[in-house]
Amino acid sequence: MNLLFSPASRYFSVETATLEERDGRVIVYLKRRFVPQPERFALLQEHVVSQGERLDNITARYLDDPEQFWRICDANRALRPDELTETVGRRLRITLPEGIPGTPNA
Repeated sequence: MNLLFSPASRYFSVETATLEERDGRVIVYLKRRFVPQPERFALLQEHVVSQGERLDNITARYLDDPEQFWRICDANRALRPDELTETVGRRLRITLPEGIPGTPNA
């Protein structure tokens, strides 16, 4: 468990490692976070992007927390969050976190 981040953070399950400098200082750092495959997420529903929409507002609507935007990024293979709302009409996958089974349109 990673005590540096809240359970809602994308980094919560990422392990930490340490590096000891020559002068004895210990540096704690995060190991690499691998983005899970979107197919591993249970689809709840899709959202069609409208003109002028922002990802934080979409996330707040479906996940009740605008800071969870990274979950929609992961579910849609987006490395750059802004790309998800650049194209009007794009269909965004709204999913549960990896490993949690769900029912579509619940």
